[in-house]
Amino acid sequence: MLSSDYKLISIAQASATKELSRSQKQFNNLIKKIEAQKQALLEWQETLLLYNQKISTEYQALWDAYNQHRVDMVYILDRAHDNQLFTKSDKAKIKHILTELAEQLILEHGKDELKEIHNKYSGSDFDADQLETDVITAELMKSMMGGMFGVDIGDDIDVSSPGKMREFLHQKMQEAEAEQAEQQRQAEEKRAQRKKTKKQLEREAKQQQEEQTISQSIREVYRKLAGALHPDREQDEQERERKTKLMQRVNAAYEKKDLLQLLELQLEAEQIDQEHLNNIAEDRLKYFIKILKEQSIELEQEVAAYEQEFNMRMKRPFYSSMSPKTMMMALEQDIRSLRRDIGNLKDDIKMFQSPPSLKAFLKSYKIQKKKPADDFDDFLGGFLHPDNFR
Repeated sequence: MLSSDYKLISIAQASATKELSRSQKQFNNLIKKIEAQKQALLEWQETLLLYNQKISTEYQALWDAYNQHRVDMVYILDRAHDNQLFTKSDKAKIKHILTELAEQLILEHGKDELKEIHNKYSGSDFDADQLETDVITAELMKSMMGGMFGVDIGDDIDVSSPGKMREFLHQKMQEAEAEQAEQQRQAEEKRAQRKKTKKQLEREAKQQQEEQTISQSIREVYRKLAGALHPDREQDEQERERKTKLMQRVNAAYEKKDLLQLLELQLEAEQIDQEHLNNIAEDRLKYFIKILKEQSIELEQEVAAYEQEFNMRMKRPFYSSMSPKTMMMALEQDIRSLRRDIGNLKDDIKMFQSPPSLKAFLKSYKIQKKKPADDFDDFLGGFLHPDNFR
């Protein structure tokens, strides 16, 4: 939180006739941009805490309740199956609904207690079928990875699920990055061994000088603050406590090379005033601008990282614009939708507990025949889901 003495850093126009220089205008624009980026980043960080809290409590509790109701549905259908009121066609439909629902709950939500019921109606062993499916899936994934990414997967590698494939690809990516880094290091060593031209040496010297000047610019601001605010030099206990807190902020800003925060602290500590800001020398202002540009780029990347993370969570294109407000609105909508689904499921459970009502439902229910291509599409869609490559 900013103190009550907080003032926005800005170079003011000296008079109505004397306009700001190009560098002064650029400095002011960067300050405004960074302030906005900092506010956006803070909003993301604060909203993320609320989002995760809502997920771990309200949303997860609803999701657990929803799945438990679906488990209850499986047991209700199991009890209903042998009722003499139902015809052979009715029982086939009950069997279809029951096995599809049980399989989904076992595979996606770990409800292994339903395996016995699933085996009873499917006429096969779930674990044995899954093992066979894993073998087929592993071969398919190996073939697909070879065709899509040119990755050769040995027979000893287990890639029978998207999660295992993700782990394998992540390991491969790390190995590739390490190899690339090593190649780059070797290339840099070779370049360093070559005799550099006069222009190259001059360019490197100029760049090093600029980097030193930039670093020195931040260090000078830091030293002035540290010299004035060092708590060990303060006799008054209350003032020592105030300076200790200020010095913590100074150290944190210096560690992040946050020039804007350091200047704001100088203003807050009354080390500089508006006149000082208005008269920053052009050559010094040039280095300040370079520091602020780097800071702005870093903040932009941090904000973009939050947007991309939640775009992936919500299955939106990675380039979509996302704000903390829209993120929370989407979560609230998901919660409302889940509550409706639970309400509908409770109604269905109540209806299915009455054999005549269940029979009436089954009359209009049609078993959708799956094509072999549908199974492949389901598999491919699940494997290529963005969550599998995070």
